[in-house]
Amino acid sequence: MKKLIDKYGRIHDYLRISVTDRCNLRCVYCMPEEGMEFEPSDRILTYEEITEVVSAIAKIGVRKLRLTGGEPLVRKEIEKLIRMLSAVEGIEDIALTTNGMYLEKKAELLKEAGVTRINISLDSLQADRFAMITRGGDLSRVLRGLNAAVRAGFQPIKLNVVLMKGINDDEIADFIRLSIEKPLQIRFIEYMPIGHDDNGWRERYVPLQTIFNTVESMGLTYEKAEHVYGNGPAENFRIPGAGGTFGLIHPVSEHFCDNCNRLRLTADGNIKPCLYWDDEWNVRPLIGNEALIQDLFMRVLDAKPENHEMAKALSQETQSHTPTVRRMSQIGG
Repeated sequence: MKKLIDKYGRIHDYLRISVTDRCNLRCVYCMPEEGMEFEPSDRILTYEEITEVVSAIAKIGVRKLRLTGGEPLVRKEIEKLIRMLSAVEGIEDIALTTNGMYLEKKAELLKEAGVTRINISLDSLQADRFAMITRGGDLSRVLRGLNAAVRAGFQPIKLNVVLMKGINDDEIADFIRLSIEKPLQIRFIEYMPIGHDDNGWRERYVPLQTIFNTVESMGLTYEKAEHVYGNGPAENFRIPGAGGTFGLIHPVSEHFCDNCNRLRLTADGNIKPCLYWDDEWNVRPLIGNEALIQDLFMRVLDAKPENHEMAKALSQETQSHTPTVRRMSQIGG
């Protein structure tokens, strides 16, 4: 039987699915304030097409899914897709990443449909700053969505914080305190050069060693957090006695490519073996033929590079492949 194992011996059991390239916000690290061109609706995979792709690759080892966007909750009746994916034999875990703006109304529906875990993007705990970073987001709505996710019984709940120099790096201590007070997984993420053709991201880049420096300046100690469910690429820590944890996702300063277990399916049907490089293959023409879908995923996996070389982008060194020009919202993260 075919198995999704690449030439470096990495087993791939995880598919990230972008269900839309549209979003109700315009986060500064994700897409431009204006001028973004979205895919017409007839180029976006239908729920039936997504389910057929998942059904095919579940038979060769995919067990975990994550629904992303854009913002997945802007997709009409997203819970319908989740129910369809939950019924696919072999799928054991369905997670969802959201900006939280619609989560208050959707949390119970998502849980009932089969979502097991929720990630919420939350880059500031200050209302004015949050509105600036997201270009219009309402922090109070996101916090109500977070509370709704807690009431619905999601566990764990992760908060994704993209650190940006001079923008929100002065809130590290506030997020650390939140990890002490609440049973949340705070995940600090390095700013990545996805879809950026200027130096803006370099100027805002914050190495995650800053987190440890901040914890020590608070007079606190930290320890490794073991057995964190669904930890993915995060390196997890806990303040002794804390209700939650804090994690570091450092794709630039210390890539985790050696353990990469994921592939990506974009909203317009392209399979990406790596978030950073521009290589992608469209699966849509093969839908209807399970064997050809599986063969394409195997070919994509064979083309997957050993690592993404984002550190070279930071230091402006020559890279071995061509970086993607797609924005994060078009790939799904």
